[in-house]
Amino acid sequence: MNLKIGLKKKLSARERPEPLLNQGPTIKEENITEEPVSDFRFHATTLLFKFRDFFFPRRKILEEAGIKPGFKILDYGCGSGSYIRDTSEMVGPSGKVYALDINPVAVEMVRHLASIKQLKNIETILSDYNTGLPGESLDIVLFYDTYHTLNKPELVMKELHRVLKPDGILSFSDHHMKEEEIMEGVTRKKLFKLKKKGKRTYSFKKDED
Repeated sequence: MNLKIGLKKKLSARERPEPLLNQGPTIKEENITEEPVSDFRFHATTLLFKFRDFFFPRRKILEEAGIKPGFKILDYGCGSGSYIRDTSEMVGPSGKVYALDINPVAVEMVRHLASIKQLKNIETILSDYNTGLPGESLDIVLFYDTYHTLNKPELVMKELHRVLKPDGILSFSDHHMKEEEIMEGVTRKKLFKLKKKGKRTYSFKKDED
């Protein structure tokens, strides 16, 4: 059985964007390893994030990731799209931003945001850990406030390692985790090692030793 993208409360014909963007691979029920939060919790969290983003702009966090024009970025666990608009502007028309989430409501919200803001370099992916992207194709993966929610983080870390370029960066932040938990979680399989610690994020690079 396939999950279909759509909001519980459907948008009107006037509000609803045309399906301009790819929705990414469809999730088959037997392959799901992660589960989306309930719609109520998702919308409640989205409301809190709007207040957060107003007082603490997400661009300050993105600046630590080292995003440059032309970069290909994956926002893993994009949620309602807090980082999408700024990331789109930072990579420019020659760049690309992939917004991935397991929650169909989140993916629809990002598609709607990209449509009304005319963000032509955004592509959405509805999936759990399997991005469907080519190996070594991404410059940066944004991995913010998502790790603590994962049932099988080792599968996600392996996939992120696969899609990052040899000199790519995993930009990590999770305010639900202590620093020692972050270091243990990201580096324990020897896929990544710390490159730089910023004020708000940790930058990891692929451990090829």
